[in-house]
Amino acid sequence: MELLTTLFPGIGTMLAQEPAIAIARIVLIVAGFILAYMGFTRKLEPLIMVPMGLGMICVNAGVLFLSDGSIGTLLLDPLVSDPTELMNILQVNCFQPIYNFMFSNGLIACLVFMGIGAQSEISFLLAKPWTSITIALFAELGTFVTLAVGMGFGLEPGQAAAVATIGGADGPMVLFTSLIQAPELFVPISIIAYLYLSLTYGGYPYLIRLLVPKKYRGIDVEVYPPEVPQKTKFIFCVVVCGVLCLLLPMAAPLILSFFIGVAVKEAEILPFQELLEKGILYFSTFFLGLTLGILCEASTLLDTAVIKILILGILALAISGVGGLVGGWVMYLIKKKNFNPVIGIAGVSCVPTTAKLAQHAAADENPFAVILPVAMGANICGVITSAIAAGVFVTTIGMVG
Repeated sequence: MELLTTLFPGIGTMLAQEPAIAIARIVLIVAGFILAYMGFTRKLEPLIMVPMGLGMICVNAGVLFLSDGSIGTLLLDPLVSDPTELMNILQVNCFQPIYNFMFSNGLIACLVFMGIGAQSEISFLLAKPWTSITIALFAELGTFVTLAVGMGFGLEPGQAAAVATIGGADGPMVLFTSLIQAPELFVPISIIAYLYLSLTYGGYPYLIRLLVPKKYRGIDVEVYPPEVPQKTKFIFCVVVCGVLCLLLPMAAPLILSFFIGVAVKEAEILPFQELLEKGILYFSTFFLGLTLGILCEASTLLDTAVIKILILGILALAISGVGGLVGGWVMYLIKKKNFNPVIGIAGVSCVPTTAKLAQHAAADENPFAVILPVAMGANICGVITSAIAAGVFVTTIGMVG
């Protein structure tokens, strides 16, 4: 054992901790390998899971005795708050600046939203606004149900609201809301949210098959290229951005970030569009996944609230998926059976994952079925409704508090 701890100092440091923490570190190291491998095989989202898995492994394996005798790492400490201590640790922990200057103020969420906006096509949202809005509203069901259930679980209103935003399936929105409403639970909420959002790849197809019989999944939808003038799209995004900021000033940073991306795209400012799509989006996504992995440090996650968040997070996404598909069935009846109910899953605003899942589900039954454009309209509308829901939570719950 002495030789082993000499060759691998991290093992000796790990064994010097409480048994629960040591076991948790081993579990998280194994979990990190599994997540990275599942990202590699594309069973989970590789852009998030590969860096996240590596970060989980390293933060739990690279433990050592610090100068003050405590056990920690040289990566980052999310719990430091004293200004003097923070200035000292910024000069030691290599990822501390990224966390404090991009995560703890919500900047990383805004950068991701800029990239998403620059990739978003709002033509089908404008061509079929009521269809998109109806489905998106149904797909927020998990958010509001989980808010009530979370308070029933004993969470404070702000904490319940932060966890409930997982139901919107919008990662940046969860980061932003949890920072404002429940900063003490920001780390576990963020980690669990992104783990669960990646699991929508595997879980939602089963939900679709459960709630939409085979003969309905292959319904084709007549899709004509929407003739929406570019000027109309630009004016729409500018006006809606301003109106939403007037209504929900607490959510203004994310609203601005999304619509500035859309505006750049519609104004055809190509250098900015390429910067947002190919530069900032991938830069921020990479450091988002890596930093989330580093935050999966055993002692940070050993919190009794984590179990509640695990249960509430999966409940929120499951109910939102069910709500979206119910919305799809409602539109099927309104459109007099000329609508594919599978499109409802796209109202859950995990862009563009849920829209692609809808298209795959339809194509599996009918290779000629093309529902992706309509699904993308619901998807983009889902982003907007999740921003509105988060803004309402932050504004009203903040006023109550």
